[in-house]
Amino acid sequence: MGSLSTGKKKNIGIDMLACDLHVHSSHSRDGESSITDIIREAERRGLFGIAITDHDTMSGVTEALAIETPLMIIPGIEISTRQGHLLALGIKEPVAPGQDIFSTVTEIRECGGISVLPHPFHRYRHGAGLIIPEVIAVVDAVEVYNSRYIIGTANRQAVKAAGRYHKPMVGGSDAHRASYVGYGLTYIDAKPDLLSILTAIRDGKTEYGGRKTPLMVYTGQSARNSWNRIKRRISR
Repeated sequence: MGSLSTGKKKNIGIDMLACDLHVHSSHSRDGESSITDIIREAERRGLFGIAITDHDTMSGVTEALAIETPLMIIPGIEISTRQGHLLALGIKEPVAPGQDIFSTVTEIRECGGISVLPHPFHRYRHGAGLIIPEVIAVVDAVEVYNSRYIIGTANRQAVKAAGRYHKPMVGGSDAHRASYVGYGLTYIDAKPDLLSILTAIRDGKTEYGGRKTPLMVYTGQSARNSWNRIKRRISR
């Protein structure tokens, strides 16, 4: 994994599977890198697997599964619910955006997947924990380490909230560019197959770690995204 640190967690075993559970590609409107570039970077870093979690689409997952790679490709999606964003992992078809977050969690389970609450307390990134904190009680896991942060307060708040509800804790890069894949990681104590990985996450057999996405990169991406949203509104 190059120079990536393992954060503050203490029980990372040599047999645990290092996965980045939150990665965006150019299939997201704010993603900058191709699926191929993302996969090659994850391979270079020595990861076991990545979850492709584009916004409200699984077209990137379909492309990734067609590429020959030793990586485990975990099917995923970041769903825009009425109360904030929600990750679904392990599903075969996209879940429709714009629904209530609680009904979305239920639908993910009915589809055989698991729900992960990403960046729950990041104020400008659709953190559902700020709108409806009780959702933490019903999701399968909480993203407590997101590599795209400025001072880390929201991540620390997520750790406390997940602990309060005894929820499994995971990490993800939330990378929107291939070069930052692996900056947030989940270490999973599981057999190397998708069902075992999903079960282990749900059972809390995880640790997390990583490093911060460079501040200039994060703020630059945020500024571009804000400007693009303004342009879309003006063009309507």
